[in-house]
Amino acid sequence: MYRRHAALRIAEALKDTRVVLISGPRQSGKTTLAEALAAEGWRFFTLDDPTTLEAARADPAGFLRGVDRAVIDEVQRTPGLLLAIKTEVDRDRRPGRFLLTGSANLMTLPKVADSLAGRMETIPLLPLSRGEILGRKSSFLDNLLAGRPATVGDLILGPDMVEMVLCGGYPEAVARPRWTRRQDWYLNYVDALVQRDVRDIADIGKLGLLPRLLRMMAEHSGQLVNASALGAQVDLNHVTTLKYMRLFESLFLVDTLPPWFNNRIKRLVKSPKLHFLDSGLLAALRDLSPDRAAQDRPAFGAVLETFIYAELRKIATWSEERPAFSHFRDKDQTEVDIVLETRRGTVAGVEIKASATVRAEDFKGLRKLAIALEDRFVQGVVLYDGDRVVPFGEKLFAVPLSSLWSDG
Repeated sequence: MYRRHAALRIAEALKDTRVVLISGPRQSGKTTLAEALAAEGWRFFTLDDPTTLEAARADPAGFLRGVDRAVIDEVQRTPGLLLAIKTEVDRDRRPGRFLLTGSANLMTLPKVADSLAGRMETIPLLPLSRGEILGRKSSFLDNLLAGRPATVGDLILGPDMVEMVLCGGYPEAVARPRWTRRQDWYLNYVDALVQRDVRDIADIGKLGLLPRLLRMMAEHSGQLVNASALGAQVDLNHVTTLKYMRLFESLFLVDTLPPWFNNRIKRLVKSPKLHFLDSGLLAALRDLSPDRAAQDRPAFGAVLETFIYAELRKIATWSEERPAFSHFRDKDQTEVDIVLETRRGTVAGVEIKASATVRAEDFKGLRKLAIALEDRFVQGVVLYDGDRVVPFGEKLFAVPLSSLWSDG
C-alpha cells in the first residue's frame, strides 16, 4: 500500500470537523485510505453494493439510525443521504462522525453545498503522485513559493521519463508493467465511468457521444477551451458541449485552468485552458505509446504538461500554501503555463519544456510576470528534462523535472 500524503490532513480534519469528505476520481485510492483511517468500531458502508444503495435511497434517515460513526463510500450515488447526515450531525455535533468518499464533486450537486456548509471539510485525493510512488513527500511547491532554490530528487531522464509520464498515477494502471495493458485499463475505466457514474449524477440524453467528446477533449488538452469547436466535431451545440465538459470536470477527469489577471499587463487572453488530471489517461485516449512519444515531441509535450499540472495539483493538497492555480497568456502569445498565487498575493510561475535544453527565450513569459509584479514575484522556473538547476537571472531558474518529487 502506498503512503498517501493527504492522510495527515484527513486525520486532522476528523478531530475538529463533523463530516470529512475524501473527494476524487474513481480508483484513485479513496476507499483504501478511508478504511485505513477509520478508527476501531466505525461502521463501513459502500453504496456500490446494490442492497446497501437501495436501503440508503429508500429511507436515508432510517439507514443512519443508531449509527455512531461511519465511513460511507461513494456517497454521490445517493445525494438524499447527505440531507440525513446533516440532520444527524446537527443533533450530535461531535467531530469525526462521518468519513465520506465521493467520486463526483458533491458541491456541483443540487442542495448539497448549502446543506453541509460549515459541517463538512472536503479533501481532494487525486491518483498517485510520482513522489508517493517513490516514497517521497515533495517539497517542490513550498520551496518554489518561498523563493528557495529547487532541489533535485531521484533523477528520471530521457526514455525513462517518457515511460513515467505515460504511465500516469492510477494505482491499478501503475501496477501493470506494459503500455498496452495500462492502455486497456484506462479505456475500460472510461467506459465504466460513462455507464455508471454519469448516470448517477446527471440526466444525459446522448450518453453514447460522451466517449467521443472525451477523445476530442484529449486532443485539445493544454489548449484554450473552445466549446463550439469541440462540440462541432461530435454534432453537439455550444451549450450542450459545455454541460458535458462540466460533467467530466465533476468526475475529476479534466480541469479548466482559469486565466490570470493583472491590471499592469494589457491585452490579456481571458479564456481558460483545458487540462486532463492524469497523464496516463490522456496518453491512452490519444493512443500515445512510448515509441510514438519518442518520435512526436509536440504530442508528448501536451501529455507532459498534463503530467506536471496534475503533479502540482497533488502536491498542493498537502502543501502549507494551498495556492490558487491559473495560466497567463497575452495577445502576443507570450505565456506562462502555470501561475501559482498564494493567499498573501505572492506569485510564482512554471513553464514546461519537453527538452533537455533550455534557452533564454523560454523565460519570456516569466520575465514579463516578474516585471509586472515586482516584489510580489517570488520565483519563475522552466521545468526541463535535465539534471541540474541552472540560474537564468534574478529569481529565474531552469529546473529538472525530477525536482517535482524531491523532499529536500
